[in-house]
Amino acid sequence: MKNKVTIVGAGNVGATAAHWAAEKEFADIVLIDVIPDMPKGKALDLMETGPVEGFDTKIIGTNDYKDTANSDVVVITAGLARKPGMSRDDLLEANRKIVYECTENVVKYSPDAILVIVSNPLDAMCHVAKAVSKFPKNRVFGMAGILDTARFRCFISMEMGVSVEDIQAMVLGGHGDTMVPLPRYTTVAGVPITELLPKEKIDAMVKRTAQAGGEIVALLKTGSAYYSPSASVIQIVEAILKDKKRVVPCAAYLEGEYGIKGLYVGVPVKIGAKGVEQVMELKLTADEQAALNKSAAAVRELVDIMKL
Repeated sequence: MKNKVTIVGAGNVGATAAHWAAEKEFADIVLIDVIPDMPKGKALDLMETGPVEGFDTKIIGTNDYKDTANSDVVVITAGLARKPGMSRDDLLEANRKIVYECTENVVKYSPDAILVIVSNPLDAMCHVAKAVSKFPKNRVFGMAGILDTARFRCFISMEMGVSVEDIQAMVLGGHGDTMVPLPRYTTVAGVPITELLPKEKIDAMVKRTAQAGGEIVALLKTGSAYYSPSASVIQIVEAILKDKKRVVPCAAYLEGEYGIKGLYVGVPVKIGAKGVEQVMELKLTADEQAALNKSAAAVRELVDIMKL
């Protein structure tokens, strides 16, 4: 039987994620949203792209969660987008309610699914989904680090004039201004960037990576990034459905790793058919650990506000 992926939220992120997934042909796709008929229109538009791009993916749009039944993976993108001057944390209460309702509905029809959260503030929304679904920690996690590392890799490529394919990066921590890019673990063709670039240039790219989402929000004026977030989450979905054992940074539930307990924080993990199959622990310097602790504390503050 063919894999089934549900994408909750047919806005820019959700619809673009459906686009990336359709081209890869690894699952049938359900695109669901509360806006009447809108997801049906986007799904039909995507289906009509198939003859041009040469994919046979089945895509349906719906307002009814019954159509999502027996999904293997559910991606939750639903929520309000940031506006200029708005932090991810400002979205907390509004998106908490949205993610709560979405999770409740998808779990009802797909009790064995793996949930991948994209809604912001991402780390906090993972806690909402875990609390509502009561799923084990390996089946509820968030897309964050892949996007953050992609942005870091992009800036390195722009600075050095080299292919992004030869750049590997590592970013830990919460998906927000307190994220922790790790230059020591970031390489170009296997060579750490600390050996290739002066500290001031690295520091500037680290700062830009942490503020990258806000930079796009400011440029767009309305809405927020969607090409890179949607591509990032589909990389996760593909790793699950193909059991690829990819090692990527995601918002995973920690139970003592990195000295953090009972909290979703961005760390490198192994992704396969069971979801998060292993948390990879890196050796951190005292400064890196302090930065990670600060990032985790920012996530903890949001979780405490929600009283989950």
